[in-house]
Amino acid sequence: MSKYSKEEKSWILYDCTISTYSMILITTIFPLYLRVMLTNGGVPEASATVYWGYLNSIGRFLIAILAPILGTIADYRGYKMKFFKIFSIIGIAATGLLGIVPESFYILVVIIFTISNIGNSGSNVFYDAFLIDVSEKKKMDIVSSIGFAAGYIGDILSLAICMVVIVLAQNNIVPISVTQAYRVCFLITAIWCLLFSLPMIKNVKQVYGIEKEPKVIGKSFKRLIKTLSSVRQHRNIFIFLLAYFFYIDGVNTIITMATSFGADLGISSSSMLLVLLLIMFVAFPSSIIYGKLAEKYGAKVMLYSGIVIYSIICIYGYFIHNIVGFLILAALVGTSQGGMQAISRSYFGKLVPKEKNNEFFGIFNVFGRFAAILGPSLVSLVASITGKTSNGVFSVLLLFVIGGVILIKVEDSKENDLLILEEQPIVNN
Repeated sequence: MSKYSKEEKSWILYDCTISTYSMILITTIFPLYLRVMLTNGGVPEASATVYWGYLNSIGRFLIAILAPILGTIADYRGYKMKFFKIFSIIGIAATGLLGIVPESFYILVVIIFTISNIGNSGSNVFYDAFLIDVSEKKKMDIVSSIGFAAGYIGDILSLAICMVVIVLAQNNIVPISVTQAYRVCFLITAIWCLLFSLPMIKNVKQVYGIEKEPKVIGKSFKRLIKTLSSVRQHRNIFIFLLAYFFYIDGVNTIITMATSFGADLGISSSSMLLVLLLIMFVAFPSSIIYGKLAEKYGAKVMLYSGIVIYSIICIYGYFIHNIVGFLILAALVGTSQGGMQAISRSYFGKLVPKEKNNEFFGIFNVFGRFAAILGPSLVSLVASITGKTSNGVFSVLLLFVIGGVILIKVEDSKENDLLILEEQPIVNN
């Protein structure tokens, strides 16, 4: 890590916040907690999976609406870190509240979860855009990949701590129930996110931006409209966003619905946590390998590698009926999960004009968030119609096929460089 700057290291460490939140609140503990709440309330287990998919879609829809507006405002000098702090605090505070509110107040729990999801997702919009501020273009692939790798280390450690708490509760070693242990995990997550946010807040600064002007909000809306209309003029950006919309939706859907899929196969919650640890152990080195290979063979080649692997995952998932098959599936997910996300982020960072990076990353996140609505909804719809979650998993294959076909049309980076050089001069802080 000695070859990376203080700003790059601080940016990399923050991925431990994003990844841990996603692991505990989106992938593992909260889905199990929600399932317990719903089934205790008389909801069938299959329906609990459907409700979880729709709940995720609601939160992602809300942040998708906010992302481009916030990104446009944050392009003004001094605004990016302010918004980053606001959304980080909202996400951390709401996550902590989940550890306090009893499960009997399930409507309040769902509302608080949605708020925490918006806070975490909102901070992620600005975090992604900060990559351009902290790293040179030639280092973006590897810095982004190491960020995801660091996140997986955080996942392993935080999930291991949560597993200890849950196992102690299951074996009556500590005087709390399993559902109370889940809430302790939410408190642990809030503290964890706070600690790994501090280096980012202290050391990272907005480098690229535009001068402040009167009527910031009104001017921001005008700039957003102009940016949206100009996206199609940047051919690589527009085509890549379309491809990204579909294939990253597939990636996020597999991640989001993994716990519910495993539960439908009869895998216990404790076994599920061990499976997810396996994913993290595989994903940590795989993310770094993706970054290294992207430097050698190009980001686009590695994106296609991930699309092929995830297509295999969707097909294989259709035939899984036991924990052994699920373990193999988990290992396959681990090989490409972080790499796909990291390379997509850095590849897009190379395409966009630096002084407008927040605007474009806001749009980038809109495509990602709206895509995240489609996938879980597709799985939930197919699963509810057919009565089998495996059919829902298989349906995700369509997203990777469409994304892969569109990605073919993305042109070489030389044209991308030219498009960036044609933009207005950069204004530094």
